[in-house]
Amino acid sequence: MGSEIPSVKEGGRTLIIGSTGFIGRFVAEASLASGRPTYLLVRGGRLSSCKAKANAAMSLQEKGAIILQGSSSDKATMEKLLKEHKIEIVISAVGGESILGQLVLVEAMKSVGTIKRFLPSEFGHDIDRAHPVEPGLAMYEKKRTVRRLIEGSGLPYTYVCCNSIAAWPYHDNTHPADVFPPLDRFQIYGDGTVKAYFMAGRDIGKFTIKCLDDDRTLNKTVHFRPSKNLLSINELASLWEEKIGFKLPRATVTEEDLLSAAQEMVIPRSVVAALTHDIFIKGCQVNYSLDKPTDVEVTSLYPDMPLKTVDECFSEFAKKIADVPKPVEDSGYRVSIVSPKSKPEALVLTA
Repeated sequence: MGSEIPSVKEGGRTLIIGSTGFIGRFVAEASLASGRPTYLLVRGGRLSSCKAKANAAMSLQEKGAIILQGSSSDKATMEKLLKEHKIEIVISAVGGESILGQLVLVEAMKSVGTIKRFLPSEFGHDIDRAHPVEPGLAMYEKKRTVRRLIEGSGLPYTYVCCNSIAAWPYHDNTHPADVFPPLDRFQIYGDGTVKAYFMAGRDIGKFTIKCLDDDRTLNKTVHFRPSKNLLSINELASLWEEKIGFKLPRATVTEEDLLSAAQEMVIPRSVVAALTHDIFIKGCQVNYSLDKPTDVEVTSLYPDMPLKTVDECFSEFAKKIADVPKPVEDSGYRVSIVSPKSKPEALVLTA
């Protein structure tokens, strides 16, 4: 994978770390679409051992991204890359096991002294306001450690709190948006009335890139709270039934069920169970007001930017099911889909 192309523009050079991950791809694609000079930091060993990540990196490179080899937890390497490529903005979308590696990255950026904005790996809840049970809390403590170092370093930053992905939120799946909404039954958390904010992946990327050069987001926490995408699990279930044309049974997942799954300490399932409990039982996305001077809300900042609704996302799911029948994994069963208008008994379930 290549070296720097000679025609790259000088301004706004943006380095994305974790670009082959779930959120990172959306951010990288949005950066490229905006015309920014976009660099991707990748570990060669990881790419060679994971075909999906290698394919993702190659796809982004074909769209104009510049691939840089290295580790964000190697201070000397990061200082060298940041200087050589005149990087001005750094976005981290690394996963849980790499969160504390950002401490070294912060020190490297501070040493270079030319970074205009750093977006650490957040892309979820406001970690200073959410308090999940373990093992979710341990992950949030790591992110809080990174926040405090950033704030003490004097680096200009923006925290992106995009809340939930616009898909069906299974507590036992790592990435909900990789899973079609159910066709056999709904899992309803608690009484199903606690609401959450949902964002389409591409919108997360688009609004994140929009924030980079905006003085209103400098040293601020940007909350993604679109009022039209504020829904409960019960409302999600009813919306999906409207799209597929039939009713499905609803199975309650109690607070005790979620806490038990969290206590099992099976990673990543237990982390996701802990966060699901925080969202749909404790209401961590809706139980506070944006009353701090460092709080800004993304749809208020950019009221004219289009934003995909959950209704539109579910319509796309239904169309994919209709146009391309294929298996859907759901809690250990394979659901063979005949048609989105099929009755539940027409679905074939196999262990």
